[in-house]
Amino acid sequence: MRNGCERADFKLIQNNMDLISALQFLRLNEIPSAWVDEVWDLEFTERKQLDEAFGEELEIIKEKDFKKLYQCLLLHSAEVQQSAGRDEASQNVWVTLGDNGVSVKCLVAVLSSFVLAAKAKTANVQVRVSGLHAASLYLLLLGIPGSIANKVFHEVLMDTCLELTSHCWPQDCGKKRKKDGLKSSQTDGKRAKPQRKDTSEGQMEVDGAEEEEEDEERLHFSSQDLMRIRDGVVYLVQSLLRLLQTFSLKDRQQSVTNFAQIFSSLLSFEPVVGEPTFAADQDITELRSVPEMAFYGLQLLCSPQHGDQKESLCRVFHRLLYVVLMMKKSRGGKPSLLVPSQAVLATRNQAISFVCHLVEELKELAQPFLQILLQHICYQMVEKSEFRSHGAQAVGMLTSQMASKDYACFVKWLFNLSRHSKMVHRLFSVDVVMTLLEQPERRSEDCQDPELACFLPHEFLIQNVLFARRMDDSPTVQGHALSCLAQCLELPSLNVTRAVHNLFSTTGTQTVMESQFPEESHSSQQTQKTYRSLPFRTVEISGTVSTSCDAKENVALLLRRVKDPKTNVRKSALQALLGLLKHNVIPTSQENLSTLSERCRDPAVSVKKKALQCLGELLAGKPECSVVQKAWLQGVLPAVMDSESSVQDKALEALDQMLLKHVKSYSAGQHLDASQKLTWALLDLLCHDCQNLRRYFSKAFTIWSKQNMFTPTFVTNLISHTESDHADGAWLLLSKVSASSSKLPYDRILEAWDKMINSETVPVATCCHILCVVGNIAAHLNDHTKDMMVGDLMSWLKTFTLSLEVINAAVETLHQMGHNTDIKKTQAFLNQHCGELVSVSEAYLASIILKGKGTQNLNEELMIKHLHTLGVASLHCPAKVGKRTVLLVESVLTAQSDRVTELQEELPASQPLSQFRENSLPTRIRAHGVITLGKLCLQHEELVQKYLPVFARELEVGTEVAVRNNVVVVMCDLCVRYTNIVDHYIPNISACLRDSEAVVREQTLIMLTNLLQEEFVKWKGSLFFRFMVALVDPDPAIASLCEYCLLHRLLKKNPEMFSQHFIESIFHFNSYNKHKAYNKFPQTERERVQFSLKGDKHREKRFRIYRFLLENCTDAQRFNIFNKVNQTVLACFADAELPLDADGAEILSETFNVLSLKEMKLQAVSAPAGGHAEEEPEEENMAHMAKTVLQAAQKKVVSQVQKKVFIEHTVPLIISLKTLLEQKRSPVLRDLMTYLQVTMQDYRNEVKEFFAGDEQLAAEVEFALKTAEKEKEDEQMDNSSLGGEARTPTAQPSVHVTPVKSRLLHLNFTTPQPPRPNPGSARLVHTDRRVGRSREKENVQSKSITLEKTVMSKGAVNNRAISTPKGFSVNFTFDEGISAIFSDQGTSLSGEMSVLHLRSNEQRTPEVRQWDVQSPLRPKRK
Repeated sequence: MRNGCERADFKLIQNNMDLISALQFLRLNEIPSAWVDEVWDLEFTERKQLDEAFGEELEIIKEKDFKKLYQCLLLHSAEVQQSAGRDEASQNVWVTLGDNGVSVKCLVAVLSSFVLAAKAKTANVQVRVSGLHAASLYLLLLGIPGSIANKVFHEVLMDTCLELTSHCWPQDCGKKRKKDGLKSSQTDGKRAKPQRKDTSEGQMEVDGAEEEEEDEERLHFSSQDLMRIRDGVVYLVQSLLRLLQTFSLKDRQQSVTNFAQIFSSLLSFEPVVGEPTFAADQDITELRSVPEMAFYGLQLLCSPQHGDQKESLCRVFHRLLYVVLMMKKSRGGKPSLLVPSQAVLATRNQAISFVCHLVEELKELAQPFLQILLQHICYQMVEKSEFRSHGAQAVGMLTSQMASKDYACFVKWLFNLSRHSKMVHRLFSVDVVMTLLEQPERRSEDCQDPELACFLPHEFLIQNVLFARRMDDSPTVQGHALSCLAQCLELPSLNVTRAVHNLFSTTGTQTVMESQFPEESHSSQQTQKTYRSLPFRTVEISGTVSTSCDAKENVALLLRRVKDPKTNVRKSALQALLGLLKHNVIPTSQENLSTLSERCRDPAVSVKKKALQCLGELLAGKPECSVVQKAWLQGVLPAVMDSESSVQDKALEALDQMLLKHVKSYSAGQHLDASQKLTWALLDLLCHDCQNLRRYFSKAFTIWSKQNMFTPTFVTNLISHTESDHADGAWLLLSKVSASSSKLPYDRILEAWDKMINSETVPVATCCHILCVVGNIAAHLNDHTKDMMVGDLMSWLKTFTLSLEVINAAVETLHQMGHNTDIKKTQAFLNQHCGELVSVSEAYLASIILKGKGTQNLNEELMIKHLHTLGVASLHCPAKVGKRTVLLVESVLTAQSDRVTELQEELPASQPLSQFRENSLPTRIRAHGVITLGKLCLQHEELVQKYLPVFARELEVGTEVAVRNNVVVVMCDLCVRYTNIVDHYIPNISACLRDSEAVVREQTLIMLTNLLQEEFVKWKGSLFFRFMVALVDPDPAIASLCEYCLLHRLLKKNPEMFSQHFIESIFHFNSYNKHKAYNKFPQTERERVQFSLKGDKHREKRFRIYRFLLENCTDAQRFNIFNKVNQTVLACFADAELPLDADGAEILSETFNVLSLKEMKLQAVSAPAGGHAEEEPEEENMAHMAKTVLQAAQKKVVSQVQKKVFIEHTVPLIISLKTLLEQKRSPVLRDLMTYLQVTMQDYRNEVKEFFAGDEQLAAEVEFALKTAEKEKEDEQMDNSSLGGEARTPTAQPSVHVTPVKSRLLHLNFTTPQPPRPNPGSARLVHTDRRVGRSREKENVQSKSITLEKTVMSKGAVNNRAISTPKGFSVNFTFDEGISAIFSDQGTSLSGEMSVLHLRSNEQRTPEVRQWDVQSPLRPKRK
């Protein structure tokens, strides 16, 4: 035993000698005591220089000297730990230093000199390495017991050593820092002077970088230099870990915060090889990477040795929050986004794993803070999709560590977050829901609290969070929610699928939906546009109210979303509709499928492509459903003629894939696979049910023929199918291919010809296709074969047993048979054969018409075929059409007694005909007679001049719908060839826009649109106003078609047409013709009555037209309209050019009401700068800032110009008119004052300046404005609850056009305005508003988003977030107040029940303020 003690003492003596020897390189005995005292007096805040010579000697100290001293101190530290029970051993180091004359004070001062020198930005490698080692030595000394007693500890110096890791490591490693990180989307819109440079994406934060860096000398470090610095950092971090193992920070909470910040910044210092381990006890020397050491350090901070574990967990979780969010957060600064590189993502994943480890180790202790961490991840998420995706994954991984009760609490909080006023929060709540749905569903039995158990099922997430966002104010959120709804059906969970089925299944029960009001009640005051560093504590949101809606309403709403004004909403709704159809949630009905098909003709290119994609996926999922096949054809084929080439290419690609790729060789008994069956089923539909789509199909083949897509193998395969069960489709394809393919098996085609001629069972469509093929190959046939086929064709035609389609195809084939390079020979051929057909048909008509009883036992079908053949054949041989032929056709349309005598006596055919008269012939024959007469007119101009008046008269007095419809078609066709002649009859044609039959109105609208597009017709006379009347047609389909024609077809041709006709619209629709310039075009009394919208019963229609015109005008056009109204309407009444009689009063009243419309406001003035705050992208980038500045400047300039014009031109007119109206005691005075009230809301502080010439008027306007403002405040207070919950008032627009309330009515200068939709729900389409109104009838209390005022404790006021200004109370009441954690400064809150509030004092709902205002029209009572 004695020998053992002696050996130990000897070893101790040896260690002491080694320590003193290792200290010699610092030459402490040569350091002046005055310098040491001065360093300590400066509190280590700045470096005090030694003598120049002595200082230079210290700077060249080598690393091995520091390492040797470090090992000696480490050895002493280990001995102290081993002999912790002996007091003399614990004091060994300090006694040794004292006995050898080493001043601890001097040692600390010298080490601090190295540390402070390394902080300089221009420090070289040697200085940085020395500083790191010196800091390691100081921290190692600090960890030896007795350090405090020997005055080694100094908080400033310890913090400086901590921060040395970021100061010494090069900030950019040779790369430019400006490209390192992305600006946070939560930052302020103002550009302040930068406080620091951003670090690179995987590197540490920089403290103390506030100095200007423009003149900083850029240092370049080699790989060896970086390795030396890295080794120094490793020594320093190891010293930190050893310090935490022995040195308690229980009473130094600020230091704990600093440790947490340094360790969190080191997590991305370098890559970690393999997966890091998070064991509770680890050997520091076995930790190979700096991030692993940092995680261990964070774990040590959470031990009871360093204070309350709850507070430590809060600090650690707060720092890890920004790692999970992939943000860079410096102390007291704003977070900025990092580029989500592989290194950043790896660090994030390790941080999430570390949090899961802590929760698993600490269990119940960590659960509340995990809840807070999740809340802040959700609340501080940015709008970028990539960050949201990774954030949602993090939430999913962390929630998997939660017990069912805690999970239910989080879902409840998430449910409230999904109704937050900020769009990004609602958007991210949808992402989180999708992640939670991928987890196994939790059972309600696992939660003991019955009030929370309802939040566990997946059905709640789908119905109350995800599907509730379908009514969101933001199109972005709407679209994302609908897209995610479609993805739900792809999840493997049966409960998820069942929940979606319950939403849309018409047989299911009613499901709980979201409130009507949250989306409409988002106050702009709640929106926090600037990103502030929130105190890390519970984020609470209040309010849970829901209503119910049934499955049919949900389906109807989804179909309306497909037609939403916003492009991304339509695309997402299409995806959702596809999912519901694909998984049989809703039936594949004609209505649902037609919605998909219609979107293939959407104005937006991206929506068209999305619709094509959805139809393709649906067809692939339901290849045997004929309704789906038909919908696919109706959507894809018209897209072949789309104006956008990329849409054309997508449609052609889809057609090629479905109709051409699967045409294989066929033999009897061969089995067709699913793809081939689908191909022939689609072709069969084209042959029969979808014949109207063949025109688009032909266009596709025209394009393909130029690309040489039809190989001989394809043609051979196609021929093999002409005798199969699907021969109809094969002949359809062959009819298109034959036009561009020269090598065809003529023998097979001629065999089919013979079969067709000799058989009566060949389908009509197949006959047409065979005739087309024969016509295409006619040029390759010899003369003998041609003659034989012409004979067969003539015989076949003269039987008059063919359908009308076959007659058209046969005559066209006859024309191709006679085609010759010599035009005369071709015409001779046609005169011979087509003339023969004309003669035969003429003879038949004569036999019916000229006989007295010819119409008895009339074969209606036969006569129609003769008329049709006559018309088709006459187009090819106009010379063979005589006067007798024309009179016979005319006789079909008139009373037979009128023409029989003329025909028998062969009188001239130029007898005037006043109108068609009813006869004994059926309507169908008369309708075909109109078409035939039109074809005869196409070839003879004199017939046009003769029959156009007859056609026009028939449109006025005709009683047969089919006849009037065909007359419109004929007259519009004649307009193409004889434009000048028909132009005089355009008013007669446009009068049919008010026809009693919808089919005639629709046909007229389509035909006139085509003529206007091709400029065969101009906007002359009353044509424009008649189109406007069609805009309010009683048939919604026609009104919608008219809107489409105007906006997407005609407005592009003439962008000024709406503004040019606007003022005249006011006079025209009120049937006012006393103005010298307007409404002077000729029209009959019948037409005037037809198109008049005069009177109160048509007021809504007139204002719908006015709004439509104004909405589609530019700001420049609106400004010109305003000026013209002053000059041509108001000035005329003010100057007595127009009488102020009853009609004049109506026009003036209407004018003031039009000027009061919000659509009349210039968008540059009324729109907020930068766009709508809700939809504004939350990124602070140069482009967005430039746009905002430009809009603000534009708004200022336009506002000044508008103000000047109003003062100089409008105000004098208003004053004159007011005087005139008061003299006549006209009720129009109320409309004038209402207009002034609406207009002056933007200039409420300048009323006296505007109306300096009329003080009485100025007083009245001020009174009206103040009264309206008071009523608005009363309305807001009525909507706000005085108790625990408060309803946020709907944000009102700057222009208030609602009627002045009853308090102003006795003044006789206000009048109700046209009914307008609620501004708060302006995002909803009309149908949605109707649904909303029906729901409001239910006695349901709406959920409140307004955050209730909370009184904070006295101690809590001092603990506001560092970025929260004074006067900005921190109260954010969400149902459960749980913990108050810490601000960035590390100051703890006094109580755990403090809550976070995000509404500034200036933004609180104002109390009712009593206006001491009296009417200027009432004298004061004495």
